[in-house]
Amino acid sequence: MPTRHSRGVYGANIGAPRLLDLHDKHDIPATWFVPGHTIDSFPEISAEVWDRGYDIQHHGWSHTGPATYETKEDEKADVERAIDSIVDLTGREPTGYRSPAWDYSENTLDILDEVGIEWDSSKMASDFEPHWLYGGWSAPEDGAYDRGEPTDIVELPVSWQRDDWPALTFTWARPHRMGYVSEDSLFQRYYDQFDWMHENVDDGVFILTLHPQVIGQAHRISRLEELIEHMKSKDDVEFEEMDAVATEFRENN
Repeated sequence: MPTRHSRGVYGANIGAPRLLDLHDKHDIPATWFVPGHTIDSFPEISAEVWDRGYDIQHHGWSHTGPATYETKEDEKADVERAIDSIVDLTGREPTGYRSPAWDYSENTLDILDEVGIEWDSSKMASDFEPHWLYGGWSAPEDGAYDRGEPTDIVELPVSWQRDDWPALTFTWARPHRMGYVSEDSLFQRYYDQFDWMHENVDDGVFILTLHPQVIGQAHRISRLEELIEHMKSKDDVEFEEMDAVATEFRENN
């Protein structure tokens, strides 16, 4: 429907440029997980993200939850189509993957291995510490959960608690989901989690998941800038692309 589409157009036309300007101002890197459909639909702003020095990684082509595909072939076709879109834009294949809606099917891990993905950022087995992604898991209804075995794919963990979408975004669904959490509460959550990690986790990695059409609202950009300034005030904090973090973990483990 047109109104739903317009929210995505806002993200491309208004939110993304504001985020780019903010990161340019503070000279800090960012990793953009861009669906292939978005690259193909908004080639100018997608190219600007890349041309201004920010990393672009895999987020599916159609932003379809992997577990909804009927076959491995269908899921892999979407993954490969997204790679083609990224290669056409950047001239190189992505090394990292973030699944749409942080979802996996029983085939996703095998597909990522087959297409050469080196790291993932879709799971929540840790909060601030990278680790190896586990595969071969099983979760029978009538038996114990088996975590499986570690793979050679690095996991950079995410959290719904550090994602702007569920807290601030109205979603057309049945039932409708009202994403109207107090912004004071949300940003305080970001500060509290960051400060706790800084004090308690050696070499912790704090990953925020931000959507241009959500965080790109004018007043929220100002609050995000205040959070960035708070982080920069710490002597031992560095801002890195996620690919660099995954590479460092791999080299040291």
